[in-house]
Amino acid sequence: MPELPDVTVYCEALATRIVGHVLTRVDIVHPFLLRTAVPPIGATVGRRVVGVRRLGKRIAIQFEGSLVLVVHLMIAGRLRWLAKEQKPPARITLAVLHFDDGRLALTEAGTRRRAAMHVVEGEDALAALAPPGVEVADIDEATFAARLTSENHTLKRALTDPRLFSGIGNAYSDEILHRARLSPIAHTQKLPRDDIARLYDATRDVLDEWTERLRTQANGAFPEKVTAFRPEMAVHGRYKKACPTCGAPVQRIVYAENECNYCARCQTGGKVLADRALSRLLHESWPRSIDEWE
Repeated sequence: MPELPDVTVYCEALATRIVGHVLTRVDIVHPFLLRTAVPPIGATVGRRVVGVRRLGKRIAIQFEGSLVLVVHLMIAGRLRWLAKEQKPPARITLAVLHFDDGRLALTEAGTRRRAAMHVVEGEDALAALAPPGVEVADIDEATFAARLTSENHTLKRALTDPRLFSGIGNAYSDEILHRARLSPIAHTQKLPRDDIARLYDATRDVLDEWTERLRTQANGAFPEKVTAFRPEMAVHGRYKKACPTCGAPVQRIVYAENECNYCARCQTGGKVLADRALSRLLHESWPRSIDEWE
């Protein structure tokens, strides 16, 4: 799922292309995509774009007259900017927005259609779509600590909870926890104050660094390779590869449709956390420490 750094760069790329331009046509290929009926999607046609902004992991395209088109890419949704002569990708295109200077295609890989589009009018309706999580860049350490410890959850769950913090998902939470040298299953209300301070700094630094990195990689072009798995990442998606800090093999916990990646030596005192699928299969053969794993 595109997270804060990816969505920020998407918004910046969109703003340079569509702000000040008129939406001339909307083609909805898959009707399930549009989750609202009032105002109708057709009400945006003929209106000029006045702004593009991020709402958590959502993209809000603001039109003159207070209409807003909100796009949530979910896991596999992506945006593609097409020149006028380019055709949208076959089979995976969900919608095409035609502007007077180009076209924006919303695509989604796979068969499970989760991406969503809403049309709302006014700030109140827009706020109702936005999750209540705060932007970590906009709060101080004390506010971060208060939100983090408001309920007793694992750090992984707390960081990715959109009711607490905005824009952080599976990938960057792994990177944040590795930077902070904290276990993903440590509980928020048992975390020492020094660890909370380190987590606060790591969260801000990782999100800022990756936003700047992706901005530099795009170099003014529209982002084409938006993915949660990047070779420059420390642990996310790097199962069994060497931790860039200590060289130990990166570990993972698989749950539902997600996985949590971490370094046992850097984050859990050498303890390998039980992977539900593999540990059930291997029972006593499951290694309990990173030394056994190696």
